Amino acid sequence: MYCSKCGAVLVADAAFCTSCGSPVVRAALAGAAGAAVPANMGVAGFSTTRSVMYAGFWLRFVAHLIDGLILGVGVFALVIPLLFLTGLAATLASLPHRLEGMEGQPNPAVIGAILSLVFMFVMVGVLLQWLYYAYLESGEKQATWGKQALGLYVTDGAANRISFGRASGRFFAKIISALIPLWIGYIMAGFTEKKQALHDMIAGCLVLRR
Repeated sequence: MYCSKCGAVLVADAAFCTSCGSPVVRAALAGAAGAAVPANMGVAGFSTTRSVMYAGFWLRFVAHLIDGLILGVGVFALVIPLLFLTGLAATLASLPHRLEGMEGQPNPAVIGAILSLVFMFVMVGVLLQWLYYAYLESGEKQATWGKQALGLYVTDGAANRISFGRASGRFFAKIISALIPLWIGYIMAGFTEKKQALHDMIAGCLVLRR
């Protein structure tokens, strides 16, 4: 259990927080995921003398850039060989000559093929991102490689390792965060009490520092 005021980990059966002095409510505490946590239960993964350190916006932003670079290189390394092995490279090279029909009008069949190709690449990219984030954040390290580089990891509201399903939910909840104008859904990680972005709140997750 940790203090709801300052985030410090509390000793079992403590009446007051040793860090800020706030009284400890002995009733069950609700975790970020909505599950009841008994007041005498310690927070998994922490010693009784260590404070919970939430990861702020800028640390998470840098980790996101690192992950984006890793995923970009991975997608590039996967897509380029496929272009040549499937003959798509030759097809793309001939597109300028095939875009116009016999009467100088755009060829609907070719345009449809281009749109299908773009859609396929987008779906492959989304699939790779989902597996990358969900598998690593629910794995032993509880973090993507970008987060690992900065000493960050993802937990549930009681600092426990999250499941693949919850990690998947957190990933797809980012779509909702991205839909809010000015990226406020992401920027919330800079000013909310537990440094949670909107998708963290939806999935009941925390991003912590080691």
